[in-house]
Amino acid sequence: MGAAPESATVPHASYAYKATPLGAIWRFHLGSDAIEWEAGPRRGQLRYADIRRLRLSFRPVSMQSHRFLAEIWPARGPKLQMASSSWRSMVDHERHEAAYTGFLLELHRRLVSAQVATSFECGSPALRYWPGVVIFGGVALGLAALTVQALAGGAWMGAAIVGGVLSIFLWQAGGFFRRNRPGTYAPQAPPRNLLP
Repeated sequence: MGAAPESATVPHASYAYKATPLGAIWRFHLGSDAIEWEAGPRRGQLRYADIRRLRLSFRPVSMQSHRFLAEIWPARGPKLQMASSSWRSMVDHERHEAAYTGFLLELHRRLVSAQVATSFECGSPALRYWPGVVIFGGVALGLAALTVQALAGGAWMGAAIVGGVLSIFLWQAGGFFRRNRPGTYAPQAPPRNLLP
């Protein structure tokens, strides 16, 4: 991919990450009127005017508990996505938080300048989020009831174990649902809780 002349003067005009341990590195560059991308031998570009949706979300995966994801849908063709961290090996990953945030803020600035008709969305899709909230609430109430029952029966060790599991569950899953509430946002003010 040929570098645009502006890449030397515009910070955060490029971003790269590795989506899978054995896959190619995805590279993105913000050109004057399009996102240019490459992944191994594949390459292409997506004009800003053709971007119909952009979604920001918090998406932890195994061994990457502080991972954010941007998904970009064109008018036609498959979506592009970029994560805030890369796999370095089967058991190790690397965060790119400053580069990821800088790239996305610059992309938003360019979309605003281009006055494109893009839908800016945040969090998880509603059809996945709300059933997940119901399940989360049910599991939390169930663990809380088990803790109370163990305390009432004098099973202090059991209560401590279940209470510990409840605390970790509330911290991990609660953080996911708090960040990923579905909605839309103004492109001039991307949600800071969905940028690392």
